[in-house]
Amino acid sequence: MKSTGIVRRVDELGRVVIPIEIRNQFNIVEKDPIEIYVNGSSIVLKKFEQNCIFCGNTDNLLSYQDKLICANCASKIGNLEKK
Repeated sequence: MKSTGIVRRVDELGRVVIPIEIRNQFNIVEKDPIEIYVNGSSIVLKKFEQNCIFCGNTDNLLSYQDKLICANCASKIGNLEKK
C-alpha cells in the first residue's frame, strides 16, 4: 500500500472526507457508492462496481431476477444440459 501523506480526522458523525485529488484519480464523484473492506488492521475504500455474480466481470452485464450476469456466463448457462 502506498502512503499519500494525507491525514484526515473523523468528524463527530464518523465521517472522513476523501481529498479531491484522490477522488479525481479514481473517478469518484458525489453520490458514487463506495465499498468498505477490512484487511487485517487496515480499512480499505473501493469505488463500487457492479459485477457478474459468477465470474466478477464488469463488462456487458445483463440483469436476471435482480442479479447481474455477464454475457459470457449467460451464454454458458444457456448451453447447460439437464442430467
